[in-house]
Amino acid sequence: MAKNYGFLICILVMVMDIVAGILGIQAEIAQNKEKHMKVWIFDCRYPSYQAFRLGLAAVILLALAHTIANLLGGCICVRSKEQYRSATANRQLAVAFLIFSWIVLAVAFSMLIIGTLANSRSRQSCGILNHRFLVIGGILCFIHGLFTVPYYVSATATRREEKRQQDNLAPAAARHA
Repeated sequence: MAKNYGFLICILVMVMDIVAGILGIQAEIAQNKEKHMKVWIFDCRYPSYQAFRLGLAAVILLALAHTIANLLGGCICVRSKEQYRSATANRQLAVAFLIFSWIVLAVAFSMLIIGTLANSRSRQSCGILNHRFLVIGGILCFIHGLFTVPYYVSATATRREEKRQQDNLAPAAARHA
């Protein structure tokens, strides 16, 4: 009897995205505790090693959650508009959630990386107010979970539908042979 681990995978991916989001927000808080000096429209600040570590952990968790969901969910490919229109509802949902999860991943990952690198030890940055990268990246981690979990569920459902269709076609083909 095959075991169904789908629920646990969904919980794991969601927890990883939530923790990544919390770490991103905590990194922003740690960054804001460092010394700041405002000169006219420029804002100079010292890097925060704690913000760097929290931001890096958030980046790693976000990437891991995305990788787990996509590897275990499988590849759901649609090559044309006609194929998309004739696809089942689960396949259409899987494709839509896959596209949105990749878009959110790209933006969240970029924001977290920018915020994390701004806190590397070798940088003291001065520039026009460029805050909130870490908090925006953290919030996008939550949104990433809202797209990635439904992708995994719909991709898994699509594979099950296709397996059932193949199983139903095999006995019919054997009878006609």
